[in-house]
Amino acid sequence: MASYEYPRYSYRAPPELKGETGRRRPVIVVGAGPVGLAAALDLATHGVPVLVLDDDDTVSVGSRAICWAKRSLEILDRVGIAAPMLEKGVTWQIGKVFLHDQQVYAFDLLPEGGHKQPAFINLQQYYVEQFMVEAALASPLVELRFRNKVVGLAPGANSVGVDVETPDGPYRIEAEYVLAADGARSPARKMLGLSFEGKVFEDRFLIADVRMTADFPTERWFWFDPPFHSGGSALLHRQADDIWRIDLQLGWDADPERERQPERVLPRLKAMLGEDRPFELEWVSVYTFQCRRLERFRHDRVLFVGDSAHQVSPFGARGGNGGLQDTDNLAWKLAAVLSGTAPDALLDSYDTERIPATDDNILNSTRSTDFITPKGEVSRAFRDAMLELAADLPFARRLVNSGRLSLPFCYVDSPLNTPDAEPFAGPLVPGAPCLDAPLRTADGKPAWLLERLGGGFTLLGFGAPPPVPDGLPVPLRTLCIGAGHLADIEGLAGRRYDARDGTCYLIRPDQHVAARWRSPDPVAIAAALDRALGRTGPLQEV
Repeated sequence: MASYEYPRYSYRAPPELKGETGRRRPVIVVGAGPVGLAAALDLATHGVPVLVLDDDDTVSVGSRAICWAKRSLEILDRVGIAAPMLEKGVTWQIGKVFLHDQQVYAFDLLPEGGHKQPAFINLQQYYVEQFMVEAALASPLVELRFRNKVVGLAPGANSVGVDVETPDGPYRIEAEYVLAADGARSPARKMLGLSFEGKVFEDRFLIADVRMTADFPTERWFWFDPPFHSGGSALLHRQADDIWRIDLQLGWDADPERERQPERVLPRLKAMLGEDRPFELEWVSVYTFQCRRLERFRHDRVLFVGDSAHQVSPFGARGGNGGLQDTDNLAWKLAAVLSGTAPDALLDSYDTERIPATDDNILNSTRSTDFITPKGEVSRAFRDAMLELAADLPFARRLVNSGRLSLPFCYVDSPLNTPDAEPFAGPLVPGAPCLDAPLRTADGKPAWLLERLGGGFTLLGFGAPPPVPDGLPVPLRTLCIGAGHLADIEGLAGRRYDARDGTCYLIRPDQHVAARWRSPDPVAIAAALDRALGRTGPLQEV
């Protein structure tokens, strides 16, 4: 590809091939894509050594995942990846929907300010992986082994045997836990004989990256039945390096191999972009919508994350972003179990929290697909009527679905939550992801709330520091917004957290709310922390 030079990472013969006895690793991650690398980097922030095994020696070919949501950037900011992504990527928050050649309406994904991270950035997956590999290579707790292909998993009572093939021969290594992050075709899933249930939609889409100079605004444009692609849909996104992502609906009868050929692709792109606009074709693929998942994500000591656990259609950017929320949910729990501060049962909450999140992604992805590719005259008539009404009527815009874009999931039914005992307003119920807000330190420096929360258990107090119990199983930081502490310079933190003097939140390491009080006491705080760690409550009752 002209716009990107693929790095080649060195292969080194593993010590196990030299007769050295391989020590049991706490965690082995299978797959060095964005999800697997995010898991490794997150575990390293919790002090867990990680071995990452990948059968390749470079990053992914083609731009693949490009849309990274605000929540993903907040997650990646904690492991030091968000800054280079923001510097290289293209920031956007406006989307526009067209019917034929007329704009129907526009939407703003982050109408309210006061957030460190933008609504979305567009950045090719190969850059994201490159930044992650560089961070992993710099970490003393992450070991990356390229051209180490996992060919077998042997789960046992206390460990998992991992069989690996290399250019110099095979070896076996043991891990206490294995994270399978090896993608939608997941060999690990096949090794365990697990079924991947769901729906394959009868439609095909062309995805093409083109390099061109264009003055189109940095927005998401989606067309229904445009004049340049009659009867289908089209999507346009700007990426870094003057690369533009184009998706074109082809129909179920399209031959994937034939449609990848330049003589088929170029006329379609010229019809869209104009005969006189110069461009270079960078990457082409044809895909079929699929919405599938494993019945369970945890299989004893093997845990599946990202596309190995679930797969959704690309409209809505729910695949990669959902995978990063998987690792965000799992890493701190695995670290707590490995350190002995939480029981193994805490890992069961990975299923109880992320399976509903996945089902929500699948539901939204399925609805998007049904709207974009209506089957039958009645469905198409309804869709077109909603599009025509949406130009003037806000209620109809809520029914238009060109891909509901990725949002963080609220674990409202999680067994780790402590229910409210006092009235609160607003969205930050137990289980909800925290919201950011601009702050100022006592010495006048700007700060952000999510930055200050960090990646451990934190008591967030308003007005006065909250009481910290003695004898807790894990460190519990305190963060206070009030006189003499952090200043809520725009009042956003107080409004977003429905705070008054004395209000206190217990925040999990993944920055989801575990509990909240108007007048907290040490006994209640200690009980809520035990519940969030799975030491008491429903997980212990199973």
